[in-house]
Amino acid sequence: MKKLFKRDFTMVVIGQIISLFGNAILRFALPLYLLRETESSALFGAVTACSFIPMVILSFLGGVIADRKNKRDIMVVLDFYTAVVIMAFGFALGKLPLVPLMIAILMILYGISGIYQPTVQASIPLLAEEETLMLGNAVINSIGTLAGLAGPIIGGILFGAFGIGPILLISTVCFIFSAIMEIFIHIPYIKNHDEKSVFSVVAADLTESIDFVKNGRPIFLSVLGIIALFNLVLSAAMIVGIPIMIVQVLEMSDAALGIAQGAMGFGGLAGGILAGAAADKLKIKNGYLTLVACSLAAFLMGISIFEAIPQGIGYIMITGASFGAMCASTMFSVSMLTAVQRNTPAHLLGKIMAVIIAVSSCSQPIGQAAYGILFDILADKPYVVMLAAAVAAMYISMRSKKIFVELDKTLL
Repeated sequence: MKKLFKRDFTMVVIGQIISLFGNAILRFALPLYLLRETESSALFGAVTACSFIPMVILSFLGGVIADRKNKRDIMVVLDFYTAVVIMAFGFALGKLPLVPLMIAILMILYGISGIYQPTVQASIPLLAEEETLMLGNAVINSIGTLAGLAGPIIGGILFGAFGIGPILLISTVCFIFSAIMEIFIHIPYIKNHDEKSVFSVVAADLTESIDFVKNGRPIFLSVLGIIALFNLVLSAAMIVGIPIMIVQVLEMSDAALGIAQGAMGFGGLAGGILAGAAADKLKIKNGYLTLVACSLAAFLMGISIFEAIPQGIGYIMITGASFGAMCASTMFSVSMLTAVQRNTPAHLLGKIMAVIIAVSSCSQPIGQAAYGILFDILADKPYVVMLAAAVAAMYISMRSKKIFVELDKTLL
């Protein structure tokens, strides 16, 4: 632990805790505010789908920037910019039409995330030694899930009691404080002196990254295909379905939704801790088993909203399943990211991280929009949507076993 928690890595960890907490309460409150105001599952799914599109597109740009610019400066600028965007949204709320305004703010926030996350992921190998890389990834992932634990719970309480205003204020302060902290972080950086235009740099860098994956690690493409398909079928169903099931189907409070989503954060924290503690035992070839666990969790959610299940029991089932799904998902993410980092040249890390994030997430907006419509069409039988998603995800998980076994054989 002493080798990992040196000054700069520790400051990155603290900055991430503050920044991601502000992000977590914001991402919890804004979609909930939209769902409460419109009471439309289809609109909720469409808006959340739109918000993911910039993240997918800008992830490519984020990877290029992360490999060519000072990673600390990128994080500082983006945190300050996010604070300004939130303040502008606060002033516009109530003065402009809600739906277009909500689409705009969510697209901007997720777009920023698309640039920010490849930067953070590419920084870890520069701040952590080889023998602590898996643990470093587990720590960073655990921070995100810890923020996901506290953010929704506190956000749900604040939103239910005071509305959206305090949440905007708290998140703004978090981003400003995080940006100030990050100014004092040192991340190794060698300045690039080429004079190519931005577009030619992006094109050349992405071509190099794609060629590396295609020719050097073709198995990555198969794994990315599995993840993208899984996100289309299951991740999108949970993102859209959990708020709808709790708020509309079970008619629970905002605080109850916050606790359920907080359970997801707690599950992610547990998954990160398990991944760090069992780093030597976490085998890539068994990656499909974590996908199976996520599928079973979704199946339990579908059962929880049967008419015969009491409201309180159904809520407990959804909350427990949320914990389990996020725990398994985080273990999967940590092991996959570590494998990629260990098998990718340092100068390509940011770009490869960006390609992975973008490709694996590109299907999610389609799924979110589709599930929003399905929950509207099957409003009297919402369990059908979740059960169908779970069965499809289970099929994908079992079919992926051979791919993960092959991946394990080809990596260092």
